[in-house]
Amino acid sequence: MAGPAQTTPAAASGTPAQPWRLTTPSGQSEFLAYRDAAANPPALVVQVGKTELRYHLRCLDDLATMLQARGDWVLLGSADEQKPVAPDTVEAWARAPDNPVGGWYGLKKGLRGRFANYVPPVLELLGLAELEHNAKNNRIRGNHAP
Repeated sequence: MAGPAQTTPAAASGTPAQPWRLTTPSGQSEFLAYRDAAANPPALVVQVGKTELRYHLRCLDDLATMLQARGDWVLLGSADEQKPVAPDTVEAWARAPDNPVGGWYGLKKGLRGRFANYVPPVLELLGLAELEHNAKNNRIRGNHAP
């Protein structure tokens, strides 16, 4: 398992002016992410090339809480919005009707998927989770308080 290839919190503040530079769990792609608390609703903004994805900002706290409750590794299961998802994965949770937002965390129709590809690296950067960095079938788990 390789370590994360991303900026440190001290190097960027996660704002539009100083976004975090991250890599997907597999290390295959780079992307930028930042918090936009002024958006309606507040959003985690992910910039992948020229494509902008937006997720409810609360996804960071909600995913960390879910992972802590699970207490074990959870498969990421990343998938585009139009594709089916494997059950019991982060991606399935991020679109489930019984999650804290009652469905999709993604805010842009047509670009609501891939949650498990872009949100977990932010959680890892913030120290809220441990993330695997294999070529595929990566997992995440919440960090436990000491």
